[in-house]
Amino acid sequence: MIEEKLKNIRAKKMMLWFSMISMTMTFGGLTSAYVVSSNRDDWLKEFDLPESFFISTIFIVLSSLTFYLSKKALLKNNLKNQILYLWVTFSLATAFLFFQIIGFENIVSQGYYFTGAESSITTSFIYVLVLIHLFHLVGGFLVLSIVIFNSYKKKYNSDNKLGFDLAETFWHFLDFLWLYLFVFLTAYN
Repeated sequence: MIEEKLKNIRAKKMMLWFSMISMTMTFGGLTSAYVVSSNRDDWLKEFDLPESFFISTIFIVLSSLTFYLSKKALLKNNLKNQILYLWVTFSLATAFLFFQIIGFENIVSQGYYFTGAESSITTSFIYVLVLIHLFHLVGGFLVLSIVIFNSYKKKYNSDNKLGFDLAETFWHFLDFLWLYLFVFLTAYN
């Protein structure tokens, strides 16, 4: 019975790692295409990301910290702090999303669009990269919501934390992925 449980845990962790590797390959391919496309004549040479993307980056990094603090509370069987830090994580992620939307609005207000006559290949790539990340963030919100719900149900403790561990790993991955995209888009332009 214990051996089967360990196999189940390893299988779930492996599935998460395969999906994260797949996402990494997707973004690696897209950023490689971005680099190759930057040699085009119609590439915008003087494009800077709006400041709101920097602000959103601060929020997503802080959300990883609070998820980590929630895990520390879980390991100490401190349910109150565990749930508190999960809600702070959710709030910080919401702030991240809010400032991402502001960033898109700033790009549009500068006259850069995703499609149409006013669009450029540069901004189209930026929109695709950020929107795909936001799609994954929606998955992160779903996972975080499940962890919060299960925490209220007292499903996790220091001995039973697989779902929490998987969610935390995915959350930190999303954080790292955004940091990669932000640094790439900031440094490469």
